[in-house]
Amino acid sequence: MKKVMFIASMGGHLTELLQMKKLFKYYDYMLVTEKHKSTINLKEEYNDKVKYLLAGNKDHMLKYLFVIPINIIKSIIYFLKFKPDVVVTTGAHTSVVMCYLAKIFKKKVIYIESFANIETRTLTGRLVYKIADVFIVQWKSLLKLYPNAKYEGWIF
Repeated sequence: MKKVMFIASMGGHLTELLQMKKLFKYYDYMLVTEKHKSTINLKEEYNDKVKYLLAGNKDHMLKYLFVIPINIIKSIIYFLKFKPDVVVTTGAHTSVVMCYLAKIFKKKVIYIESFANIETRTLTGRLVYKIADVFIVQWKSLLKLYPNAKYEGWIF
C-alpha cells in the first residue's frame, strides 16, 4: 500500500486538504498540520495518523523565526519515520520543507494551489511549482501563471 503524507497549514489550506479525506482509506497515510486549538480535535478522528508542527506565520515574524527551525527538524523526523511515497499538499508555509524533502528522497510531490487564489501565484506555489510532479490549479485563469499545471476544477 502506498504511503501518502497529506500536509497543510491550519485554516483554509487544511479545510481544502480535508476535502480529500475520502482518499485516506486507500493509503497508509499521515496527516500533518499545525497544532492549534482549531486542529487538536483531529486526533479524535484520525488518532495516531495526525502529527503536528508548531503554529506560526509571517504576521508574527519574531515568533515565526523561532518556529521555522523547529518545524524543519520536526518535518525531517516525520518524513524519515513515515517514509512517504507521495506528499500531497494544499500549502502553505508548513508544507514547503516537506515537499523539498520528498524531492531530495526522490518521492512524488502533488501540490494543489489554493482555491483563494484566482489571479495571482502564492508564495508556496512559486516555491513548489518547479519541483512538483503534479501541480494542480483550481481556476483556469491560473494556467497562464503556471503553464505546466493541470486544471482539475475545485476540490470543494
